[in-house]
Amino acid sequence: MENIWRWMLITAIAPIAWGSTYVVTSTWLPADSPLWGAVWRALPAGLLLLLIVRVLPRGVWWWRSLVLGVLNIGAFFVLIYVAAQLLPSSIASMIMAMAPIAMMLVAWGVIREKPQLFSLVGAGLGFAGVVALLATGAGSVNAGGVLASLAAMLMSSVGFIFTKRWSGSAPLLPMTAWQLTAGGLAIVPVAFLVEGAPAPVTASEFGAFAYLSLVATLAAFVGWNMGLRKLPAAAVGLIGLLNPVTGVLLGVAVAGETLTALQYGGIALVFAGILIGQAPVRAAVASAVRRVLPGRRRVDRGADVLDQPRVPARDEAPALQDAA
Repeated sequence: MENIWRWMLITAIAPIAWGSTYVVTSTWLPADSPLWGAVWRALPAGLLLLLIVRVLPRGVWWWRSLVLGVLNIGAFFVLIYVAAQLLPSSIASMIMAMAPIAMMLVAWGVIREKPQLFSLVGAGLGFAGVVALLATGAGSVNAGGVLASLAAMLMSSVGFIFTKRWSGSAPLLPMTAWQLTAGGLAIVPVAFLVEGAPAPVTASEFGAFAYLSLVATLAAFVGWNMGLRKLPAAAVGLIGLLNPVTGVLLGVAVAGETLTALQYGGIALVFAGILIGQAPVRAAVASAVRRVLPGRRRVDRGADVLDQPRVPARDEAPALQDAA
């Protein structure tokens, strides 16, 4: 159980870092070039990690890196940009809060991880908490923005599950470097078409981009991909709900925003949803139920063990060796 808590904490680095991007972006970065901002986030992180590991893709990993880079980073960032132009950020965040359910369903179909009752309850509580945290009753709902946000959520969910499925055939750091590099390169032509040539970067912007690239992208994706290797997909998806909570709490700490009682209740619901879907909490509840109802052997048949058996793909390539 101690190992599971450790992997949960490592995985939480990602949504916490992603949640901090709202404050960093709104405070130090220009609002008129989000696509180039996405390029400066992903591409330097991927190239730096590639220089560290010094391992290029081989065989099927050339096309797998492109697929995962587009799903998790390239197309995702572009669709988030479209959604941000058409929707209030609160509505877009609520749609993204459905990602745990999407990840559970995709995992059920792709890697045969059947959704468990506690995980589904946790996803429901977490979504309700995000709605309570972000619902303001203001702003119109644009159908195109909803579709873009839904597409971003679904594409990243599919990308994360295939990252989990294929992760056993490549080392963690090279696989992450390939994804970030491919995803960053995929955004470049779109950025040129939409925003033109990139503008010069000031000293303060350089510092903000350095944080976003090194912490909110490189370290975040390494932690997230590690979580996908070590934890059930449902557990990882629920931990992702820390993203909007972090953004709101940093707004309170940095920008002096205030929260209502409903929003505090929403935060509590999010944390309750995250915890109830985790293996140690389920085990504790199962143990308590067994003491109260000795005739009941198990409450949740979910796979709660660390390093679950991976379902090999038919086209699985021989595992690459770790870089020296």
